[in-house]
Amino acid sequence: MEVEMKIRGLMMDPVTNMPIVVLKDVAGTAILPIWVGIFEANAIALEIEKVTTPRPMTHDLIRILLFGLGSGIRKVVVNELRDDTFYAVIWLERDGELISVDSRPSDALALALRLDCPIFVEDSVIKNSKLSNATAERVNNEELRRWLEGLNDEDLGRYKM
Repeated sequence: MEVEMKIRGLMMDPVTNMPIVVLKDVAGTAILPIWVGIFEANAIALEIEKVTTPRPMTHDLIRILLFGLGSGIRKVVVNELRDDTFYAVIWLERDGELISVDSRPSDALALALRLDCPIFVEDSVIKNSKLSNATAERVNNEELRRWLEGLNDEDLGRYKM
């Protein structure tokens, strides 16, 4: 089963100093942190902040290409968590045909923001999500969940939604 989620914000992990995209389900009961790379976080942050760049960034180029080809994105789905790595699928639609494209979650989320399409996460991914090895040594899953649930807008800094 897929759970619809929204990007709640983008922040830095206080332990690993890596960017985290915080997803929250539309009902407000589940939170899913996804650690991403610096460049991927930057692509997401640019769109959250609606920053225009002098030349198209990669995800902007993909959006332009999709429009030029008469395609769109129906939805993105974070569909798997394997060996502490998240996987996603972008569901393209062209001439009524659905096409699935394997993707990193960070790229799928960056495109979802640019194309204003829904974001889903498989229920099994939410249930099986756990901390990365670097964080697991210092913080347990329940402590992180309480910390994430207690975040306010100031904690998320400029990158809140």
